[in-house]
Amino acid sequence: MKRHQSNKPGGLVIVDKPSGFTSHDVVAKMRGMARTRRVGHAGTLDPMATGVLVLGLERATKLLGHLALTEKEYVGTIRLGQTTVTDDAEGEITASKAAHGLAREDIDAGVAGLSGAIMQVPSKVSAIKIDGKRSYKRIRDGEDVEIPARPVTISSFVVHSVHEAEAADGTPVTDVLVSVVCSSGTYIRALARDLGAGLGVGGHLTALRRTRVGPYKLDRARTLEQLQAAVDEPEGEGLPVMPLGDAAAAAFTRWDVTEAQSRLLLNGARIPMPHFEGDGPVAAFGPDGTFLALVQNEGGRAKSLAVFA
Repeated sequence: MKRHQSNKPGGLVIVDKPSGFTSHDVVAKMRGMARTRRVGHAGTLDPMATGVLVLGLERATKLLGHLALTEKEYVGTIRLGQTTVTDDAEGEITASKAAHGLAREDIDAGVAGLSGAIMQVPSKVSAIKIDGKRSYKRIRDGEDVEIPARPVTISSFVVHSVHEAEAADGTPVTDVLVSVVCSSGTYIRALARDLGAGLGVGGHLTALRRTRVGPYKLDRARTLEQLQAAVDEPEGEGLPVMPLGDAAAAAFTRWDVTEAQSRLLLNGARIPMPHFEGDGPVAAFGPDGTFLALVQNEGGRAKSLAVFA
């Protein structure tokens, strides 16, 4: 970790996003702290949610589109017995049904049915575009939208506890604490909605915390207050930025190339590339350890996705 300077290549900052902030709000805060406009994020978090939000500064913004395709991990609470317009606690309740006395085996069966490779319909109040217009904007304009299902992978969906409670309106509800490991593009609130629908009582998400994005975990994340304090400390190390090379080595398969290969790669040549497990991007490093580029194997040759050296 080192002080970020605007004339440096930049890197990643792992933020522990607070509830009530949009991802854009956090980006705006980081622009002020880092004194640069070149800030982006690797996948949004809903305002209600907290936890890991990966930000890229300067040239690291070129990494973000690839990082957004990685696996993510969450812990959350699903409330069975109430349905909301947003599928989470921020939306208006649209239906209530007593949900005490649910059998644990039925809940577990519902969770199992939503695990693995599934087709998921995203929440209607979401940023999904329908004919070029955000779904949530269509809902606000009074339109009835239909979002097509899309494939997602739920690698792990685990129930940790089940607790009967009473909602503010008196509805007997059941709160289910879960953890989820899933592919990018998965809506955890849609899992809550579908679990409740499958059990015949409705459901929505009342709490969500993202604990991991790819290799970047909550233990590396800092709150906005902690980050601001680091910036304000006169004798401190400044904003904790993960250098580009470290960020790439953590997230992608590493390929160490020779000096001759480095020159060819940086000049745009598609040099022969060894086969690596998986079909994702590969991080190419020079003989001195410099992160050169993200590349992809195309017909046995390296196609540059983004150059950093």
